[in-house]
Amino acid sequence: MMKKPIYIYMVLLLTLLLGAGADAYAQRFWEKKSTKSKKAKTSVPFQPARASEPRDSSNILEYIVEDGDTIYIDHIRAAKVYSRLPKQKGKDWKKYYRLVHNFSKAYPYALVAKKLVAEADSTIAADNLRGTKREKYINSVQKELFDVFEGQMRKLTVSQGALIMKLIDREVGKSSYNIIKGYKNRMAAGFWQGIAKMFGTDLKKPYDPEGEDKEVEELVKIWEADEFYLLYWSLFWKEPPTVDIPKKYL
Repeated sequence: MMKKPIYIYMVLLLTLLLGAGADAYAQRFWEKKSTKSKKAKTSVPFQPARASEPRDSSNILEYIVEDGDTIYIDHIRAAKVYSRLPKQKGKDWKKYYRLVHNFSKAYPYALVAKKLVAEADSTIAADNLRGTKREKYINSVQKELFDVFEGQMRKLTVSQGALIMKLIDREVGKSSYNIIKGYKNRMAAGFWQGIAKMFGTDLKKPYDPEGEDKEVEELVKIWEADEFYLLYWSLFWKEPPTVDIPKKYL
Protein backbone atom coordinates (compact mmCIF):
# COMPACT_ATOMS: atom_id res chain seq x y z
CA MET A 1 0.00 0.00 0.00
CA MET A 2 1.35 3.40 -0.99
CA LYS A 3 2.08 5.75 1.91
CA LYS A 4 1.13 8.80 -0.12
CA PRO A 5 -1.07 9.17 -3.21
CA ILE A 6 1.79 10.65 -5.20
CA TYR A 7 -0.43 10.64 -8.29
CA ILE A 8 -2.29 13.70 -7.04
CA TYR A 9 0.85 15.81 -6.90
CA MET A 10 2.11 14.68 -10.25
CA VAL A 11 -1.24 15.06 -11.99
CA LEU A 12 -1.31 18.62 -10.76
CA LEU A 13 2.28 19.11 -11.78
CA LEU A 14 1.56 17.64 -15.19
CA THR A 15 -1.37 19.98 -15.53
CA LEU A 16 0.94 22.88 -14.78
CA LEU A 17 3.41 21.34 -17.20
CA LEU A 18 0.78 21.45 -19.94
CA GLY A 19 0.22 17.72 -19.76
CA ALA A 20 3.65 16.74 -21.06
CA GLY A 21 5.63 13.67 -20.15
CA ALA A 22 2.95 11.55 -18.47
CA ASP A 23 4.28 8.40 -20.10
CA ALA A 24 7.82 9.08 -18.88
CA TYR A 25 6.70 9.64 -15.32
CA ALA A 26 4.39 6.61 -15.21
CA GLN A 27 7.29 4.20 -14.68
CA ARG A 28 8.73 6.35 -11.89
CA PHE A 29 5.32 6.50 -10.26
CA TRP A 30 5.00 2.77 -9.99
CA GLU A 31 8.62 2.33 -8.91
CA LYS A 32 8.03 4.94 -6.17
CA LYS A 33 11.19 6.82 -7.01
CA SER A 34 11.56 10.46 -6.15
CA THR A 35 13.63 13.18 -7.72
CA LYS A 36 15.23 15.96 -5.70
CA SER A 37 13.84 19.28 -6.84
CA LYS A 38 16.13 22.17 -7.63
CA LYS A 39 15.38 25.32 -5.73
CA ALA A 40 14.37 28.32 -7.79
CA LYS A 41 17.08 30.95 -7.87
CA THR A 42 14.61 33.80 -7.66
CA SER A 43 11.35 33.33 -5.81
CA VAL A 44 9.01 35.45 -3.75
CA PRO A 45 6.48 34.47 -1.11
CA PHE A 46 3.06 34.57 -2.76
CA GLN A 47 0.51 35.91 -0.32
CA PRO A 48 -2.87 37.58 -0.82
CA ALA A 49 -2.72 41.35 -0.74
CA ARG A 50 -3.75 43.19 2.37
CA ALA A 51 -6.75 45.43 1.99
CA SER A 52 -4.84 48.16 3.83
CA GLU A 53 -1.99 48.33 1.31
CA PRO A 54 -1.26 51.93 0.19
CA ARG A 55 -2.37 53.31 -3.14
CA ASP A 56 -0.01 52.96 -6.07
CA SER A 57 1.94 56.20 -6.19
CA SER A 58 1.79 56.19 -9.99
CA ASN A 59 -1.97 56.85 -9.86
CA ILE A 60 -2.93 60.52 -9.87
CA LEU A 61 -6.16 61.63 -8.24
CA GLU A 62 -8.65 63.63 -10.24
CA TYR A 63 -9.45 67.06 -8.84
CA ILE A 64 -11.56 70.15 -9.37
CA VAL A 65 -10.93 73.75 -8.35
CA GLU A 66 -13.81 75.75 -6.85
CA ASP A 67 -13.35 79.30 -5.61
CA GLY A 68 -9.62 78.80 -5.37
CA ASP A 69 -9.92 75.57 -3.40
CA THR A 70 -8.60 72.31 -4.84
CA ILE A 71 -10.88 69.35 -4.19
CA TYR A 72 -9.53 65.88 -4.89
CA ILE A 73 -11.92 63.20 -6.12
CA ASP A 74 -11.56 59.48 -5.67
CA HIS A 75 -13.77 56.41 -5.85
CA ILE A 76 -13.59 54.33 -2.69
CA ARG A 77 -15.01 50.85 -2.96
CA ALA A 78 -17.15 49.38 -0.25
CA ALA A 79 -15.16 47.31 2.22
CA LYS A 80 -16.08 44.42 4.46
CA VAL A 81 -15.07 44.50 8.09
CA TYR A 82 -13.63 41.27 9.49
CA SER A 83 -13.40 40.96 13.25
CA ARG A 84 -11.36 38.41 15.14
CA LEU A 85 -13.84 35.59 15.52
CA PRO A 86 -13.77 33.16 18.44
CA LYS A 87 -12.97 29.61 17.42
CA GLN A 88 -16.12 28.03 16.07
CA LYS A 89 -17.10 24.40 16.59
CA GLY A 90 -19.17 21.97 14.62
CA LYS A 91 -18.82 19.87 11.49
CA ASP A 92 -19.72 22.66 9.07
CA TRP A 93 -17.26 25.13 10.60
CA LYS A 94 -14.49 22.54 10.64
CA LYS A 95 -15.12 21.91 6.95
CA TYR A 96 -15.05 25.65 6.20
CA TYR A 97 -11.81 26.20 8.14
CA ARG A 98 -10.20 23.43 6.13
CA LEU A 99 -11.50 24.85 2.84
CA VAL A 100 -10.18 28.35 3.56
CA HIS A 101 -6.76 27.02 4.55
CA ASN A 102 -6.54 24.72 1.52
CA PHE A 103 -7.63 27.55 -0.76
CA SER A 104 -4.81 29.76 0.50
CA LYS A 105 -2.30 27.14 -0.67
CA ALA A 106 -4.09 26.04 -3.83
CA TYR A 107 -5.17 29.22 -5.61
CA PRO A 108 -1.67 30.60 -6.33
CA TYR A 109 -0.90 27.45 -8.36
CA ALA A 110 -4.12 27.83 -10.35
CA LEU A 111 -3.10 31.38 -11.25
CA VAL A 112 0.31 30.08 -12.34
CA ALA A 113 -1.37 27.44 -14.49
CA LYS A 114 -3.56 30.07 -16.13
CA LYS A 115 -0.51 32.09 -17.15
CA LEU A 116 1.43 29.03 -18.33
CA VAL A 117 -1.36 27.73 -20.55
CA ALA A 118 -1.89 31.17 -22.09
CA GLU A 119 1.85 31.55 -22.78
CA ALA A 120 2.15 28.04 -24.21
CA ASP A 121 -0.82 28.49 -26.52
CA SER A 122 0.58 31.83 -27.66
CA THR A 123 4.06 30.40 -28.33
CA ILE A 124 2.75 27.37 -30.20
CA ALA A 125 0.52 29.56 -32.38
CA ALA A 126 3.07 32.34 -32.97
CA ASP A 127 5.90 29.98 -33.88
CA ASN A 128 3.56 27.62 -35.72
CA LEU A 129 4.99 24.67 -33.79
CA ARG A 130 4.03 21.28 -35.17
CA GLY A 131 5.03 17.69 -34.66
CA THR A 132 8.50 17.20 -33.18
CA LYS A 133 9.08 20.92 -32.59
CA ARG A 134 5.86 21.22 -30.62
CA GLU A 135 6.69 18.16 -28.55
CA LYS A 136 10.22 19.41 -27.89
CA TYR A 137 8.89 22.79 -26.74
CA ILE A 138 6.35 21.22 -24.35
CA ASN A 139 8.97 18.85 -22.95
CA SER A 140 11.35 21.76 -22.32
CA VAL A 141 8.64 23.53 -20.35
CA GLN A 142 7.99 20.30 -18.48
CA LYS A 143 11.60 19.87 -17.43
CA GLU A 144 11.93 23.45 -16.25
CA LEU A 145 8.76 23.40 -14.17
CA PHE A 146 9.41 19.93 -12.84
CA ASP A 147 12.66 21.19 -11.36
CA VAL A 148 10.92 24.23 -9.85
CA PHE A 149 7.64 22.82 -8.54
CA GLU A 150 8.07 19.11 -7.80
CA GLY A 151 9.28 19.62 -4.23
CA GLN A 152 6.45 22.02 -3.42
CA MET A 153 3.79 19.78 -4.97
CA ARG A 154 4.85 16.81 -2.88
CA LYS A 155 4.07 18.79 0.28
CA LEU A 156 0.45 19.36 -0.69
CA THR A 157 -2.32 17.28 0.83
CA VAL A 158 -4.77 15.28 -1.27
CA SER A 159 -7.52 17.81 -0.54
CA GLN A 160 -5.31 20.70 -1.62
CA GLY A 161 -4.39 18.84 -4.77
CA ALA A 162 -8.01 18.16 -5.68
CA LEU A 163 -8.84 21.82 -5.05
CA ILE A 164 -6.06 22.97 -7.36
CA MET A 165 -7.55 20.87 -10.16
CA LYS A 166 -10.93 22.52 -9.65
CA LEU A 167 -9.40 25.99 -9.60
CA ILE A 168 -7.34 25.28 -12.71
CA ASP A 169 -10.58 24.37 -14.48
CA ARG A 170 -12.03 27.70 -13.36
CA GLU A 171 -9.04 29.80 -14.40
CA VAL A 172 -8.10 28.02 -17.63
CA GLY A 173 -11.56 27.03 -18.77
CA LYS A 174 -10.50 23.41 -19.28
CA SER A 175 -10.47 20.40 -17.00
CA SER A 176 -7.15 18.81 -16.08
CA TYR A 177 -8.10 15.87 -18.31
CA ASN A 178 -8.61 18.10 -21.36
CA ILE A 179 -5.41 20.05 -20.73
CA ILE A 180 -3.36 16.85 -20.64
CA LYS A 181 -5.19 15.43 -23.67
CA GLY A 182 -4.74 18.65 -25.63
CA TYR A 183 -1.02 19.05 -25.03
CA LYS A 184 -0.07 15.39 -24.90
CA ASN A 185 -2.60 12.82 -26.10
CA ARG A 186 -5.73 10.91 -25.13
CA MET A 187 -3.69 7.96 -23.84
CA ALA A 188 -1.76 10.11 -21.34
CA ALA A 189 -4.98 11.78 -20.19
CA GLY A 190 -6.65 8.40 -19.82
CA PHE A 191 -3.76 7.06 -17.78
CA TRP A 192 -3.98 9.87 -15.24
CA GLN A 193 -7.76 9.72 -15.18
CA GLY A 194 -7.49 6.05 -14.23
CA ILE A 195 -5.07 6.84 -11.40
CA ALA A 196 -7.32 9.67 -10.23
CA LYS A 197 -10.31 7.33 -10.09
CA MET A 198 -8.33 4.99 -7.84
CA PHE A 199 -8.16 7.77 -5.26
CA GLY A 200 -11.75 8.96 -5.60
CA THR A 201 -11.26 12.02 -7.81
CA ASP A 202 -12.18 12.82 -11.40
CA LEU A 203 -10.03 14.87 -13.78
CA LYS A 204 -13.02 15.36 -16.08
CA LYS A 205 -15.34 16.82 -13.47
CA PRO A 206 -16.12 20.47 -14.33
CA TYR A 207 -15.97 23.37 -11.91
CA ASP A 208 -19.47 24.17 -10.62
CA PRO A 209 -19.61 27.73 -9.19
CA GLU A 210 -23.37 27.61 -8.68
CA GLY A 211 -23.48 24.21 -7.01
CA GLU A 212 -20.83 22.03 -5.42
CA ASP A 213 -18.10 24.69 -5.70
CA LYS A 214 -20.18 27.66 -4.56
CA GLU A 215 -18.11 28.25 -1.41
CA VAL A 216 -14.89 28.02 -3.45
CA GLU A 217 -16.24 30.64 -5.85
CA GLU A 218 -17.03 32.92 -2.92
CA LEU A 219 -13.41 32.62 -1.76
CA VAL A 220 -12.18 33.51 -5.25
CA LYS A 221 -14.30 36.66 -5.18
CA ILE A 222 -12.95 37.55 -1.73
CA TRP A 223 -9.40 37.02 -3.03
CA GLU A 224 -10.05 39.21 -6.07
CA ALA A 225 -11.37 41.94 -3.77
CA ASP A 226 -8.07 41.81 -1.80
CA GLU A 227 -9.97 40.73 1.32
CA PHE A 228 -8.79 37.14 1.66
CA TYR A 229 -5.94 38.17 3.95
CA LEU A 230 -8.43 39.67 6.43
CA LEU A 231 -10.80 36.72 6.18
CA TYR A 232 -7.99 34.28 6.94
CA TRP A 233 -6.77 36.37 9.86
CA SER A 234 -10.27 36.63 11.33
CA LEU A 235 -10.64 32.84 11.27
CA PHE A 236 -7.18 31.65 12.27
CA TRP A 237 -5.79 34.70 14.14
CA LYS A 238 -2.65 34.63 12.01
CA GLU A 239 -1.47 35.49 8.52
CA PRO A 240 -2.18 33.15 5.60
CA PRO A 241 0.65 30.79 4.64
CA THR A 242 2.95 32.00 1.89
CA VAL A 243 3.57 30.07 -1.31
CA ASP A 244 7.00 30.53 -2.90
CA ILE A 245 6.39 31.20 -6.58
CA PRO A 246 9.35 32.19 -8.81
CA LYS A 247 8.84 35.72 -10.13
CA LYS A 248 8.78 34.65 -13.76
CA TYR A 249 5.61 32.61 -13.16
CA LEU A 250 3.63 35.38 -11.46
